Amino acid sequence: MITYNSDGVKMPKIRHRDTSAWIKRVIDSYGRKAGDIGYMFVNDEKILEVNREYLGHDYYTDVITFDYDEGDVVSGDIVISLDTVKTNAEQFGKAYPDELNRVIIHGILHLCGLNDKGPGERELMEAAEDKALAMLK
Repeated sequence: MITYNSDGVKMPKIRHRDTSAWIKRVIDSYGRKAGDIGYMFVNDEKILEVNREYLGHDYYTDVITFDYDEGDVVSGDIVISLDTVKTNAEQFGKAYPDELNRVIIHGILHLCGLNDKGPGERELMEAAEDKALAMLK
C-alpha cells in the first residue's frame, strides 16, 4: 500500500491513484514488488529536523528515504520537503509538478537499490529518474 500524508504543508496536487500505479510500474521494472510505502510531505524546517535527528546531517534536502525493504519487496518511508522542491524547480528552470514527480520517484529508486553519492552514481540516478519519468502516463 502506498500512502500520502502531509505535516505542516498543504497536500500537493497529485493524483494518488495514478501516482501509485506509476510507482508500482517503476518498482516492477526492477523486478521487485511494492510493499508498504509512506510519503510524508513537509516543509524545510521539518525535513531539517528529520535530517538532524535520524541521519545526523545539519542541512536542508529535498528528500530523505528510510528503507525497510525485505527481499524483493520494496517498503519504506519517503519524506519530501515541498519548500526545497519548489526552490529546486525555480533554480533548475523546471515546472514544479515535474520536479515533484522527480523527487517522488527518486525516493523509490533509492528503495530499489540506486545511490547517488559515490563516483558516477549521480549520473546513473539521473538516467534512472529520466527513464522512470518517461513511464509516467
